[in-house]
Amino acid sequence: MDTPGSTTIEARDLCLHGFSLDVCSGHVSSSEAAHATRYIRAVLQEFDAKDLSVKIQSDIPLASGLGSSATIVVAATAALNAHLGLGLSQKNIADRAHKIEKAVQQGLGSPTDTALATYGGYLQVSSQVQSLELPGMDIVVGYTNLPHDTRSEVAKVQSLKARYPDLVEPIFQAVGAISDRAVPLIRDQKLSELGELMNVNHGLLEAVGVGTRELAELVYAARGAGGALGAKLTGAGGGGCMIALPTPHGFAALITALRQAKGTAFAVKTGCEGVRVEREQQ
Repeated sequence: MDTPGSTTIEARDLCLHGFSLDVCSGHVSSSEAAHATRYIRAVLQEFDAKDLSVKIQSDIPLASGLGSSATIVVAATAALNAHLGLGLSQKNIADRAHKIEKAVQQGLGSPTDTALATYGGYLQVSSQVQSLELPGMDIVVGYTNLPHDTRSEVAKVQSLKARYPDLVEPIFQAVGAISDRAVPLIRDQKLSELGELMNVNHGLLEAVGVGTRELAELVYAARGAGGALGAKLTGAGGGGCMIALPTPHGFAALITALRQAKGTAFAVKTGCEGVRVEREQQ
């Protein structure tokens, strides 16, 4: 929304109970607000956008391994593209969003999250982005309510690899092999086998040191009382979230088990639509 003479950012949810930030004056309600809005400020600077009111509404917890920063950057870039008539294609939006996120994260940003937020569906991301035709799945996310620091987790794994390359490199290769094997299992809906691979993947991630006690408690609660076919941590680890694959009629038991293990649990569907522009009804 145009607001001549003022550029402000307002946010609802984001686990911060709402706040506002005046980009021009620098007035901010809290240091948390400044930290949470740094991606939006980077988008505005990238496109030299001024005299605007930007409102963010998101249920994704911050620093949880669910790609909250990527979704915010992609949504803001797409909104500016429509509002300012920039003429960016989907690929342009994904590329610019990745550039912005990577700059804010001081070189750590991966193109995976921004590509998924832009295109939606399932993607195989390497040197290029390739769409995969796979059915959607219903899964459950368990949040430890503890944020993680992607930079420190990545640095920790890199340090371990530098000290024990002959041990850590095969773990990375095994993780890649699991991803390759998962594609046909999702396509053919062989969920029991997919769950087994999720469990193996979690063990490999624990081996490189990105697990935590809180994540492990949610993972084992999901597999045990929750009856999940498989469960693993997601994201960089060190806190944040895990995901679990329920049986067809096991959602209620799984969510109850995660909540009893002191996590926040909610159901999500994979393979959904990417970014789109909606206009409020007048």
